[in-house]
Amino acid sequence: MKRFWTSASVVPEGADFIILLDNRPLKLPSGGALRVPFKDLAGAIATEWATAGTDFTPDDLPLTRLATTAQDRISLHRTEIAGQLAAYGMNDLLCYRAEGPPGLAQSEAEAWDPWINWLDRQLGIRLESTSGVMPLRQTPEYHDIFTAHLMRMDEYQLAGLGVIVPALGSLVLALAVEAGALDPDAACRCASLGELWQETRWGMDAEASARRRIIAQDIAVSARFMVLCRA
Repeated sequence: MKRFWTSASVVPEGADFIILLDNRPLKLPSGGALRVPFKDLAGAIATEWATAGTDFTPDDLPLTRLATTAQDRISLHRTEIAGQLAAYGMNDLLCYRAEGPPGLAQSEAEAWDPWINWLDRQLGIRLESTSGVMPLRQTPEYHDIFTAHLMRMDEYQLAGLGVIVPALGSLVLALAVEAGALDPDAACRCASLGELWQETRWGMDAEASARRRIIAQDIAVSARFMVLCRA
């Protein structure tokens, strides 16, 4: 796409903030103006547009994309989306451990058990774990607890989690990132533990490494988005 504006700015409107491109409101795909209730987020979105190149793609505007998702989609489907994210917790990456070799199994226990314990302290959910890939049945009520916790979040936090949860394969790690208890880069390393462990023994897989970098970038942007939505 070609750049069609000269300047980007922010103006308050009621309790919200609107991003202006050459004094015209930035529009959502649904047709309305993009309105955000967080001044810092509005400023960061305006900066995205102000610094975009002559030729740009939606990938150059990740904060805009997340805010658009929050306003156009999640605000209309909060219950459905919260339930979908809760389902990840019932089949969380941290619950499925390697059967071997012993070094990998020990590394997973050392890296993952603290976050299983953290979740228990935060929400009273004690997830079971297993070795291998056979499905593990968790206590059914946990889904309701996860969903209720997610429903207490606004659409902007849910938009960030909507990227982070599937990227990590773990609702537990994503909730820790959202709470500020876990650094996004550390969460990526935690979720990629098996791949990283294998690479220490067999050498780097260039394709897997490139994929991890892209995922880490997406998670970092989404985590920043959620921080901006607390301001």
